[in-house]
Amino acid sequence: MNRNNKSKIKQEIGRLLPQSIEFESAVLGALLIDARTYSIVCNILAPEYFYDKKHELIYSAILDLASQNKPINIITVSQELKKNGNIDFIGGSHYIAELSSKCDSYAHTEYHAKIIKEKYLARRTISLTNSIQEQIYDDNYDIDTVLEKLQKEAFCMMKNFSDDEPKQINPAIRNSIEQLMKNSQTSKGVNGIPSGFDDLDKITFGWQKGDFVIIAARPAMGKSSFILSMLKNIVIENGISVGIFSLEMTEEQLLNRLISNICDISIEKIRSGLLPAYEWEMLDYKLKELYDAPIYIDNTPTLFIEALCKKARNLVINHDVKIIFIDYIQLMAVVGKYTENRYAEVNYISRTLKSLAKELNIPIIAVSQLNRSVENRTDNKKPQLWDLRDSGTLCDDADIICFIHRPEYYKIYTDEKGNDLTGKAEIMVSKNRNGATKDLMLRFQREYCRFSNNKIEDERQEYHSRINKDSFPKTTDNSETPF
Repeated sequence: MNRNNKSKIKQEIGRLLPQSIEFESAVLGALLIDARTYSIVCNILAPEYFYDKKHELIYSAILDLASQNKPINIITVSQELKKNGNIDFIGGSHYIAELSSKCDSYAHTEYHAKIIKEKYLARRTISLTNSIQEQIYDDNYDIDTVLEKLQKEAFCMMKNFSDDEPKQINPAIRNSIEQLMKNSQTSKGVNGIPSGFDDLDKITFGWQKGDFVIIAARPAMGKSSFILSMLKNIVIENGISVGIFSLEMTEEQLLNRLISNICDISIEKIRSGLLPAYEWEMLDYKLKELYDAPIYIDNTPTLFIEALCKKARNLVINHDVKIIFIDYIQLMAVVGKYTENRYAEVNYISRTLKSLAKELNIPIIAVSQLNRSVENRTDNKKPQLWDLRDSGTLCDDADIICFIHRPEYYKIYTDEKGNDLTGKAEIMVSKNRNGATKDLMLRFQREYCRFSNNKIEDERQEYHSRINKDSFPKTTDNSETPF
């Protein structure tokens, strides 16, 4: 918080800001006399957390010494403060020596550090609420902008309070080793959120926290079906909470596709409602998987990126959502920016989504259209990175870019080796910031709006080949009756 605002805040509320000078002195004293203290305190405190400016400068000097792998004691800290010209401001070497006598016990240092951080967050909260009040009293305020700022700052403070701070490397190494050991215990080596597609998960190791993923294709390639198939795998098979922003489809259209996918009933029958009795029974049985599923749908037709960020934060905070899907990015808009330049607008949306994924620490998967130039090529219809539509930064911002290509759509039914491509979709991982790029094949069933692993789909078809309408109870008049 800006020090110049402190006196102003004091006058407005008539109280001193939350602080604990005694604990600040005790923590600095512990750092000066006990080398074990640093590995604990550095993961809790940043220099600006100290209320006393002298203490902030002393702690900054301690961090500088640690970064140079130098010992931390009364002499070295005094020398560092002399070097940066702050020794006189803090009261000279005598004050450093005095601090070393303020530590009563090493065992209490972590508790003292957490109290200092708590006081800092309290001061920051006061500063934020005062700033919000000033904006609201201004006749020209925009309530959406004010609430967006409040929510974003509050979310940042919540992450701050959860010890999400820059860390000294030793604890980070321990965490990495622990994660490595945990990963070694999984049969598939997937440490992120599994897509449910085995070959894809082998490349990505699951969708990773903080990653911004683009799923791109031309129309009719099955983009929405692909993300709905992943959504089903993530929620039904793994019980992970999911948020989906559907800008193109209504809630009814999206749910119809999801029901078709799960229940093995063609989308045409779902839309018409003309199901034979045995399919009503199948629908009734299969839909049990969807009831109470942690799926959160937003189908706002014109969604501004600012509103999406606000809603996404709410999903993470209130519903513990672990992954978000957006269908699709070109239908999003920006409030009051780049309205005359769609290229710049999509670039801004792309950068914002990448920042949001990192802020929320979850993967965000966005569907994107491709340029029409794909259709104009005569030799090769497979999409390339430069085919991404309306943006020069989508390719730069995304951690992973996957293209969907269905040769069958272009009347190509066999590959160069003579393999049958009927009902097959090629998933092209063309960018992978932290792994390999590779193409893989999945089964695509348009009638069910479903992508699936080839082996699983073969087993499913074998199962359904043994099922016919006589396998399910009939109504007495053989009419098409809902469950």
